[in-house]
Amino acid sequence: MGRVWSIAGTLTPVPVLDRPDLLAGPVAAAVRALADADRVAVAEIDAELADTAAFCEAYGSPLTASANCVIVAGKRGEVTRYAACVVLATTRADVNGVVRRRLDARKASFAPVDDAVELTGMEYGGITPVGLPADWPVLLSPEVAAAPELVIGSGVRGSKLLVPGAVLAKLPGAEVVEGLARPA
Repeated sequence: MGRVWSIAGTLTPVPVLDRPDLLAGPVAAAVRALADADRVAVAEIDAELADTAAFCEAYGSPLTASANCVIVAGKRGEVTRYAACVVLATTRADVNGVVRRRLDARKASFAPVDDAVELTGMEYGGITPVGLPADWPVLLSPEVAAAPELVIGSGVRGSKLLVPGAVLAKLPGAEVVEGLARPA
């Protein structure tokens, strides 16, 4: 018997190491390397319901326990730096302020979808902070890092990860950034 997830709604979470088939390749590799993999679960979902609002409504998982991961590209001259920003679904990342400054960029914006998919090896709508390129910062809002339970992407649209924020805060490149999240 695995952990009981209060945020699961009608999902059927299983230990993440039992179902690597529900993960994108880079996510599966990263999960195997996690010291806290036993604290992470995965649940299969309808890929058509992967977007946060539709997912929460369909599965009864609270929006306040969902976190979104967005890939940001920051440019200064010819140099482009990427970062992942993880904020609660009820907020949005301060891309043009906090993230732009953290990336030492003149301009920052959401990475084009094709770039985000190619660079992460994940599906659009399923991008997650687990398994990102090692040299990317993973910027977490304090609310995400402190959350006892979160639902996040799994690298594919057909499943979700359930994970404590403390596990995300231990990911390679993870930084808790004050002011990262703004009210939506």
